Amino acid sequence: MRLLHTACPRITKGTPSMSTLKLAEDPGTGSALKASDIARLRQAIRGDLVLPDDPGYAQARRVWNGMVDKRPAAVIYCAESRDVVTAVSFAKSQNLLVAVRGGGHNVAGSSVCDGGVVIDVSRMKRIEVDPVRRVARAEAGLNLGEFDTATQAHGLATTMGVNADTGIAGLTLGGGFGKLGRKHGLSCDNLIAVEIVTADGRLLKANAAENADLFWGIRGGGGNFGIVTAFEYRLHPVGPLLIAGSVLHRYEHAREAMRFYRTFSSKAPDELSLDAALVTAPSGERFFSISACYIGPLGEGEQIVQPLREYGTPVEDRIAPVPYLQIQSAGDSIFPRGRRYYWKAQFMREISDQAIDTVLSAYATAPSESLLVLQQVGGAISRVPIGETPYANRDALYDCFPISIWDNPADDKMHIRWARDLWDAMRPFSTGGVYANNLGEEGTDRVLAAYGENYPRLVALKNKYDPTNFFRLNQNIRPTI
Repeated sequence: MRLLHTACPRITKGTPSMSTLKLAEDPGTGSALKASDIARLRQAIRGDLVLPDDPGYAQARRVWNGMVDKRPAAVIYCAESRDVVTAVSFAKSQNLLVAVRGGGHNVAGSSVCDGGVVIDVSRMKRIEVDPVRRVARAEAGLNLGEFDTATQAHGLATTMGVNADTGIAGLTLGGGFGKLGRKHGLSCDNLIAVEIVTADGRLLKANAAENADLFWGIRGGGGNFGIVTAFEYRLHPVGPLLIAGSVLHRYEHAREAMRFYRTFSSKAPDELSLDAALVTAPSGERFFSISACYIGPLGEGEQIVQPLREYGTPVEDRIAPVPYLQIQSAGDSIFPRGRRYYWKAQFMREISDQAIDTVLSAYATAPSESLLVLQQVGGAISRVPIGETPYANRDALYDCFPISIWDNPADDKMHIRWARDLWDAMRPFSTGGVYANNLGEEGTDRVLAAYGENYPRLVALKNKYDPTNFFRLNQNIRPTI
């Protein structure tokens, strides 16, 4: 039986503005839209058009990272795929700069822009779960908490991220890390099909048999080829309870604990996901944390993680049977919307003694509440051939990235400098690769590092589906024609 879940909010029409609207073109010269153009756009969509003088504009321009302060000339909230087609066609005809927003979690804030148009799919939240076929069809506005809630109602899940309010769209299009990744692969590895609006305003279906080249490109190639309006995912039996949680060690024991983590994680079965972090409390006190999640029976999980619980003298042990939904939202309190965030990331294949010494030395100057994260990958992720999807860094075992978190704009330079300095210190131990979803505004070289040998094929797809680089506010793959 196919069941329908929906979390779609009521959408209301605003009152048309009676003035012209100045929108930014790509060259930055600007283009005045007449009131009649604005009125026609409002009438053409089921969703809502929000302009700077409309109620709700201040909220409409906000994204997750409080450091991002951009002022689009319009936000188009889409209610259905036809709205997305209308929005793309309108922006294309007017030569307007376009940002695309789902969950708005991109750290660089590329889902909003100054002076251009934001095409926002966050209100498209319908989801169908077929528990017999173990398939979910999910619209692009869902966040992973909403998706997980719908699939867990049937004891099912697929790989999603670690923050409940992360949008499934951006996460999946960039690859998609999560607790299930080592067992079941990336989010994009579990993708069966998509519906997508391309730069020429067509609504296409893409899967292994239909528009297969486009289907290849969106499984890790980001938002470069269009706006995905719906995803179909393969689901797996998961939960409802899993062995999960963390152990916390004093900072003076961090060197030995990191060596233990290196050894223990290198022998972990696919069912076990182990992440680690150097953390700084608001008080300034530092700790080393190891978090575990076992994707399997509780009894097996308890046995597998027992060495982690017995090692050293942890000051805290929170490993226990935990609902999967709680595991998936565990990071929400650490990464709430509206705070200021900055990070830089790189992949590692091993954690050498020299790397441990370097990171501990660099972390000694960490501001309060800042982190150094080692996110374990590998497992099933590493067994997918590199050319199967755009995601190329299949041989990486850890994603290493410093995360700065703060509130006062006056502290921006200090926090950004700390994260960059730590990233630079760890570069000698990096594979040179990077996860596309962790990219900020770092330029073409880092985009190349994300896609490696798959990059030329992605450029060829960009030439075919978006030769004018209409979709450019992303981890951009530039066309060559």
